[in-house]
Amino acid sequence: MKRILLFIAFISIFANAQTARGVKIGYIDMEYILEKVPDYADAINQLEQKAQKWKQEIETKRNELNTLKENLKTERVLLTKELIEEREEEIAYFEKELLDYQEKRFGPKGDLIIQKSVLVKPIQDQIFTIVQDVAEQRKYDFIFDKSSDLTMLFAAQKYDISDYVVKKLTSSQKREEMSKKQLKALEAKEALEESIEDNPAVAERQKILDDKKAAREKLIEERQKAIADKKAAAAEKRQKMLDEREAKKNGTVIEKESTEDQNKTTTPDSDKDKTTENGNVEKKLTPEETRQKAIDDRNKKIEERKKALEEKKKKLAADKEAAKKAKEEKTETEKKE
Repeated sequence: MKRILLFIAFISIFANAQTARGVKIGYIDMEYILEKVPDYADAINQLEQKAQKWKQEIETKRNELNTLKENLKTERVLLTKELIEEREEEIAYFEKELLDYQEKRFGPKGDLIIQKSVLVKPIQDQIFTIVQDVAEQRKYDFIFDKSSDLTMLFAAQKYDISDYVVKKLTSSQKREEMSKKQLKALEAKEALEESIEDNPAVAERQKILDDKKAAREKLIEERQKAIADKKAAAAEKRQKMLDEREAKKNGTVIEKESTEDQNKTTTPDSDKDKTTENGNVEKKLTPEETRQKAIDDRNKKIEERKKALEEKKKKLAADKEAAKKAKEEKTETEKKE
């Protein structure tokens, strides 16, 4: 009945407010705001851990009660009437104790509800204070709580100031850690934002300024990128010249033709990948590889020359030995004659 009367009162107030000229109405969602508060989320998490512990304790007690009942059921035929009554009284006492513990922890006035209220109340008080400040600053005539017992059949999003309250709540928490200079800057920023929100012309002008600022930052970024690209190209060109100079110094490359000759002629075959008779592509060697190849070729020719000289010496020695032997044979023949 009370809820119906509150609902009727709300409808009446809202209807009268809509017909009144210049009346400003807003609403908040307390549950949504509380979800956005980190301290509240941490506290609820700790409370949930306690609730899980209480549930485990209740489950343990329930298992013990079931064990007592099973034991009585099994041993009933062996017990006297007095012992059976004693066991039943024990079970009844245990059941009542379990129900009392459940009521104490999770009942309407239990520890879970009480501790949750204790956790929520300071934050709710802070939110109510902020809502009052917002109502005074923004000239609201009515601000309702969407999550309260007062049922709202419809609420347009444009009247929802929950996010703004969360913003103010977060800002008030940060203020405690700020210096006077930081507080002054924050207040100036908030004042500017509020004036922009309340005045469409100011909002439009601020949008134009923001667009210009974004365009200017983009232009600066493009210029910086162009300068960086130019520096990179110059560094690459300088490194290339150093590499060519070092290659010339080592004698591993042929001097380049003039720029005019290079523009007139195509790339020589020596600068391209060559194809061998087997169809394999022989890739262009680097200056270091070219130098090493020249050294290997020179060493190979020296080895071949040494080998040829050795063979020539062996042949001369063999010819000399043959001539000497022929001369000895001739001398022996002459002696015999």
